[in-house]
Amino acid sequence: MEPLFPSPYFRGLILVTALGFMALEYGLGRLVHRETHDWRESAATLGVAVVQNLIRLVEAGIVAVPFAFVYQHRLFDFSATSAPAMLGLFLGSEFLYYWQHRASHRIRWMWATHRVHHSPTKFNLTAAIRLGWTGNISGNFLFFLPLVWIGFHPFAVVAMLGVNLTYQFFIHTELAPRLGPLEFALNTPTHHRVHHASNEPCLDKNYGGILIIFDRLFGTFAHAPAQEPLRYGLVGGKRSFNPVRIALGEWIAMLHDVRKAVGARAKFRALFGPPGA
Repeated sequence: MEPLFPSPYFRGLILVTALGFMALEYGLGRLVHRETHDWRESAATLGVAVVQNLIRLVEAGIVAVPFAFVYQHRLFDFSATSAPAMLGLFLGSEFLYYWQHRASHRIRWMWATHRVHHSPTKFNLTAAIRLGWTGNISGNFLFFLPLVWIGFHPFAVVAMLGVNLTYQFFIHTELAPRLGPLEFALNTPTHHRVHHASNEPCLDKNYGGILIIFDRLFGTFAHAPAQEPLRYGLVGGKRSFNPVRIALGEWIAMLHDVRKAVGARAKFRALFGPPGA
């Protein structure tokens, strides 16, 4: 889950709403005697989130340039008031988000950013806002340029991704029950817990944003293992409470591996091969 450049008003509204729901989740967890939070981890997450929001504000104008350029060369014009067009934008953004998210797990250059989001060892609403500082360096925005090129206004694309981001906030919890028939089509807390789990059967599964249908179509869907509890955090990773180390640790490790690698092919693999390869 990585945002592009939602407006400051939208981000402020999201922050206030998020803090309220985080407090509610913490209270419910205490009420049912569940250890849903680690205060040190949550404090580190808030540190990461503050810097991430400041960086996005600075980057917004820069990232807007390629979107504006592509929109000037669009193939068609789709109205933001047309229901069929908005349905197409929703499905298109979900499809591209699936591939962007999947690439973020399989390409180390992108994983260096996304790894931050998978580093918490407690799965809760606070963990939802632990997002990397380097999403635009990783190239996340490039995946959504085709939507602008075919004729959707950049603001419409960003708004739809904002809806995706908002929805995903609420599925980062262990306290939500299964949602019955909705589990087939929607990415629910049940499915997203699997995505964040570090159990072997759960790795690189359930990439969807709002929908889970593309995971079902492309073979990346998984249920939680029946005989073992879900564990969260990075496989083989060391937990840190330092926001800078959390946000930049994989970049430092990756560049170190590039320096050690012998030959152009090995250096390329260190940058763009699968994480851990």
